[in-house]
Amino acid sequence: MKKSAKRVNIVSVKLVRESSILYKRRSILSPKDAYELVRSLLEDKDREHFIVVTLDTKNQPVSINVCHIGSLNASIVSPREVMKSAILSSAASIMVAHNHPSGETTPSREDVEVTERLAKAGKLMGIELLDHLIIGERKYTSLKEKGYIR
Repeated sequence: MKKSAKRVNIVSVKLVRESSILYKRRSILSPKDAYELVRSLLEDKDREHFIVVTLDTKNQPVSINVCHIGSLNASIVSPREVMKSAILSSAASIMVAHNHPSGETTPSREDVEVTERLAKAGKLMGIELLDHLIIGERKYTSLKEKGYIR
């Protein structure tokens, strides 16, 4: 029995701008700079939101992508989904951030594991993970400053 031909779609892939914000500092030079950029997007959310900030070679933000919205205390994050906006933005590096709706910024075991997986994936792809911020109630924790990213 002869199989019929398989139809293969021809596609294009692009990043679509939904809106924009002004960033007065232009470059991110510290975890505090990154916090200032993303806090308004994460601080008052009732569920975990995981965002990816893509950066150019001068550490200037290129795009911000809400990669995943989780539940009250969990967010399943895939390196494939995180790197998608980085690739489409031609990013040199990324910073990621997510909120803890409880307001507490202590990294969980899952937060550390996700950070390690993203750093490894980024190294393979030539897109450095600069930091992972956990945003709480008017405070943040930098996993880079805590030594989880080398």
